[in-house]
Amino acid sequence: MTESHPLLTVETVVLIGIGGFAGSNLRYFVGSLLPGLQGTLAVNALGSFALGFLLYEAMHIGIVADETKLAATTGFLSSFTTYSTFAVQTALTPGWAAANVLASYALGFGGVLLARRAVDVFERRPAW
Repeated sequence: MTESHPLLTVETVVLIGIGGFAGSNLRYFVGSLLPGLQGTLAVNALGSFALGFLLYEAMHIGIVADETKLAATTGFLSSFTTYSTFAVQTALTPGWAAANVLASYALGFGGVLLARRAVDVFERRPAW
């Protein structure tokens, strides 16, 4: 097992914190523009696309630095997206519950598949 330098651990915590701060504030901003189910659906769909893009980018291209991926995924996207709000809003809106669940999963999986396609396009792009 390799040990990391304590400053690298501090850097990691700071990067995650900065990403979390930015993600939660953008989530609040989107929620103020699109309140209720619409805002939650929008951030979760966008977050699924972004997470899918970062995942497939790491698997196929690998240009994004590990520190950037960590800040973007664990920090930004985990604060930007919101399963708990999705669950509560679904439970509190029985008339829309099935539509909300179907739309959330369809847009979430669709976002990941669209991100996969986007990475394929970048991967095949000729170098300049």
